Amino acid sequence: MAREWRRRLRRWRGRRRAQEPGERGARFAGRSVAAQVFALQLAIVLLLVLAGAALLAWQARAADVRSARDRSLACAGTLAAAPSTAAALRSTRPTAALQPVSLRARDACGIDFVAVLDDGGVRLSDPLTELIGRRAAGDFSRALAGETYLERFHGEPTDSVRAVAPVRDSERKVVGLVTAGVDLATVSARLDRELPWVGVGAVGALLLAAAGAGLISRRLKRQTRGLGPTEVTRMYEHHDAVLHAVREGVLVLDVDRRLLLANDEAHRLLGLPAGAQGQRIGALRLPSGVGQLLVSGRTATDEVHPVGERLLAVNQRPTGGDGDPSGTVTTARDTTELREVAGQAEVAAQRLELLYTAGLHVGTTLDVKRTAEELAEVAVDRFADVVSVDLLDPVIEGQEPLPDPTTATVRRVALRSAVGDHPLQPLGSRPRIPPVAFRTTGDAVQVAPVFEPDLAAATEWREIDPEGAAHILSSGFHSRITVPLRARGTVLGLASFWRRDQQPFQPEDLASAQELVARTAVCVDNARRYAREHGMAVTLQRSLLPGGLPEQNAVDAAYRYVPAQAGVGGDWFDVLPLPGARVALVVGDVVGHGLHAAATMGRLRTAVHNFSSLDLPPDELLAHLDELVVRIDQDPTRRPETETVTGATVLYVLYEPATGQCHIARAGHPPPALARPDGTTALLDVPANLPLGLGTSPFETRTLTVPEGSRLVLYTDGLIRSRGRDLDERLETLLEEVARAGRDPDETCGALLEALLPGRSHTDRDDIALLVAVTRRLPPDRVAEWEVPSDPEAVAPVRAACMDRMTAWGLEETAFTAELVLSELITNAVRYGAPPVTVRLLCDRYLTCEVSDSSSTAPHLRRATTVDEGGRGLFLIAQLAQHWGTRYGPHGKTIWAEMPLTDSAEHEAQWT
Repeated sequence: MAREWRRRLRRWRGRRRAQEPGERGARFAGRSVAAQVFALQLAIVLLLVLAGAALLAWQARAADVRSARDRSLACAGTLAAAPSTAAALRSTRPTAALQPVSLRARDACGIDFVAVLDDGGVRLSDPLTELIGRRAAGDFSRALAGETYLERFHGEPTDSVRAVAPVRDSERKVVGLVTAGVDLATVSARLDRELPWVGVGAVGALLLAAAGAGLISRRLKRQTRGLGPTEVTRMYEHHDAVLHAVREGVLVLDVDRRLLLANDEAHRLLGLPAGAQGQRIGALRLPSGVGQLLVSGRTATDEVHPVGERLLAVNQRPTGGDGDPSGTVTTARDTTELREVAGQAEVAAQRLELLYTAGLHVGTTLDVKRTAEELAEVAVDRFADVVSVDLLDPVIEGQEPLPDPTTATVRRVALRSAVGDHPLQPLGSRPRIPPVAFRTTGDAVQVAPVFEPDLAAATEWREIDPEGAAHILSSGFHSRITVPLRARGTVLGLASFWRRDQQPFQPEDLASAQELVARTAVCVDNARRYAREHGMAVTLQRSLLPGGLPEQNAVDAAYRYVPAQAGVGGDWFDVLPLPGARVALVVGDVVGHGLHAAATMGRLRTAVHNFSSLDLPPDELLAHLDELVVRIDQDPTRRPETETVTGATVLYVLYEPATGQCHIARAGHPPPALARPDGTTALLDVPANLPLGLGTSPFETRTLTVPEGSRLVLYTDGLIRSRGRDLDERLETLLEEVARAGRDPDETCGALLEALLPGRSHTDRDDIALLVAVTRRLPPDRVAEWEVPSDPEAVAPVRAACMDRMTAWGLEETAFTAELVLSELITNAVRYGAPPVTVRLLCDRYLTCEVSDSSSTAPHLRRATTVDEGGRGLFLIAQLAQHWGTRYGPHGKTIWAEMPLTDSAEHEAQWT
């Protein structure tokens, strides 16, 4: 093959030298094959057209001459044979008789002249009358001898083609001659008239031939891509060189299954003889598989056939068009050396597929047990027949695992099998076989995977539990890999992979198992950390929420709190007892989730407690909360990583059981629902106002009187908002469920959650706070009120009336203290306040004494010195009363003081 290649290379170089610039034909050789073929075709066509035109002209002239001779011979013979001609020759006036006849014969035969001669050659008739009587030129001996003949005459009067026929009398004696002919000038003139048509035909033929040559050249140019002969030759030489140099056998067969071409590699792979080309493929005695494929001519793609010690991948394709008899082109390559590589690649592909699947399906949740189950689901069937995952107890509980895993207990949290029944311990059990991957060496714990390709030959695991090991072996399990789950230097548990129906584990499977378990361990550790942090956040949030409802008589309340599906939220609620037997109902929502939302909720809840203890009206309380949120966001000492309060909403309801009035204000919160005792329900039209921290507009309050036994429903937007559901529809459902539920607040809470929670999708992750309060009224006999004239002497009668009422309530033990407090409050109001002055006593869980006037000056507690005459009143009240304070209203202020009741009096004060 090398010699052949060198021979071809020398031949190619010789042709290249022969075509150097400057040699003859170099410019022409530089043109493309298509251009050269076009020029050659055009030259050949031109020569053919010119030769054809000349041939046509020659044939036309020959035809004209032949026609003239035939007409002349026919005319001369006919006239000579006529009896009248011989008779005219015998007459005394032959010319008179013969001239008209010869002229008519000339015209009838379409020739130029007809002349009658006597036996001496003298013209007796002639078209040219001046020639009559003159002897005609030429030799007429043959005609006088009785022969009729044709000749080309040159002489006077013109050159012509003429026929000479003898005229015989009745005795067959030649008595004269008849000559008839056509001038050569007439023949040339006719040819001149025909030549232009010959030229037109030649030009048309040349144009058609040039157009055809152009089309052929154009198609050839597309097929040869404009290459010149040198390039085409080089291309074919290169193609031939490559064909014989490639490391793939190529065979070309015709329709009769005859070998047309086989390169060197085909000879080597198939062992073809030297004279194989040209023979039928069946006569070459090829191996059965390859021979049958070549004989059949069918299409094949990477079919593997053994040939000796080789494995050949054979491809075969037909060469003909659709429906036409075709040969085939067959390629064969040696894949023997690739078998091992292909096997390794297949194993690597399976491993990558396993790890890719694990990346998609393991760790989809932040649940420790579910992550372990996902590992088992991915590995079973793809890698093992049975998979078990055991985790340390602290890991399951979300705690930090112990430094020494051998001192902790494990629990089986995941078990999956593809072989049906098996003797492995079930879910939730404590494995009887300790994790042999945890080995203590001295004071250190060695954590390493365990690879046991032959369980029957291994002894360590059987010594720990011989009975359990015997059951496993009898069930057909033959190999196992145990890998510790280790993440960030901490051991979390271990995963065991068992095989029974699959092939035993190989050493390369250990790397796959370690990679699979390592990924799972990170996910388990993330889930454990999340569980721990989530537990801490939930604990913080629970500590910030009320643990229960305080004791009070104004409302009968119940609540529900549903935590967020992920993380912790910022929803809260409160029931706050206030002086004067009043109660404040609060529901709030901080936007967002996480510790920041919970911490912000705690700060706002604390602020509501503090502001409500100051007896602020709802609108002023919300204004203070709004200012607090703004100060929190603008705090210069806040850390850069601290999140801002992106939004918070509050609904504040102040209920007075003595009058049945509700004072309601909200900051961007959903309105409360009210269910009256008659069964009607409605959403209260409370001014919405802006959420906290978003504006400076004043807050508005709505005041309304509600009947006793009405149900107030306060909630956060997590209850009514749902993706894909209309908000108005959800609110309508809320009102319907409130109307349908009983008057018990706890029953109302349960009905609302049962009706509205199923409508939430998995993407609705907000928490829910729900508070239902049934209003109660303070009995009229537990309220006493007097108006005090602006006269110091009126203090004593009012004080006496108060004492009588307290005695009627059974508060004799509290009356003395209350008398001192009332005396001081009434005296100060009459002395320093503005009329009207009113006194009101409320007997609830506490005895509340309230003194109101229309002034807005606030008293201040101070310590009087020994020389001061006044300033001891409020100090005395603060010492005698359990709580005291001042609240402002639209028409003045009220100073109140609360005094505890005795146990018997407090029991009698409970409302029925």
